[in-house]
Amino acid sequence: MQHQSTAHDNIPASPFAGEAPDMFFGLPMAMARAMALRGERIGNDRAQVRMGFQPEQANSRGEVHGGSIATLLDCTLAASARAHDPATYGVATIDLTLHYVAAGTGDLIATARCERRGRSISFARGEVHAEDGTLIAMATGSFKLVPRQPKPAGA
Repeated sequence: MQHQSTAHDNIPASPFAGEAPDMFFGLPMAMARAMALRGERIGNDRAQVRMGFQPEQANSRGEVHGGSIATLLDCTLAASARAHDPATYGVATIDLTLHYVAAGTGDLIATARCERRGRSISFARGEVHAEDGTLIAMATGSFKLVPRQPKPAGA
């Protein structure tokens, strides 16, 4: 039997552990609180993000809405694109392609890998799994790296 890698193989623990709910891998993002996104791991061109289940983000069947899954993938792929220096870069999504494979319930865990990083454009792919390991969705995307502006002295 082949070894099946775990979702966090080769992804270091986040240096931003314990950050406020409206922060996402060191960057302020109010949507992280609204979507219950928690950055769990980042580094080595990879990221792992958990989205806590919230009934108000469910579809008419009580499953996680596809739009919420798309947000989770967008944020996780974007995080992998800046995983080489997460405090220095933000990103802007250029395109995102998703494939839904199964319905999701409960907390969902996304992992992503930056496949290629250029000077300003990065390409990433990732997956979302339920806590029991069921594949829920897959995505690819391209992202523009945006250098963060340093805070002025005294700010």
